[in-house]
Amino acid sequence: MPFVCSICEEESTRICANCTKDTCGNHLCEKCGCCSDCCSCDVELAPSEPESVMFVRQASQTPHPHPMPDPDPAPEPEPIPTYPKDDPTL
Repeated sequence: MPFVCSICEEESTRICANCTKDTCGNHLCEKCGCCSDCCSCDVELAPSEPESVMFVRQASQTPHPHPMPDPDPAPEPEPIPTYPKDDPTL
């Protein structure tokens, strides 16, 4: 059964000197022998290059205000009372 790194789940063959979790070479400090979660050294475990960031703005995606909701419809008017025509009982 292969062991996997507790941080990135890659194959590991070593353990952290502090917490004894399985750790790959990318997450184990060569100076203290601890995983990157436990290491208190000021040395980066993997040197990284600064990433360049490019901002892209598409002209078709300009923000638009939200449309106002439709107002409540006016209530139906009350029916006008009608008088019967030619009613003999009146």
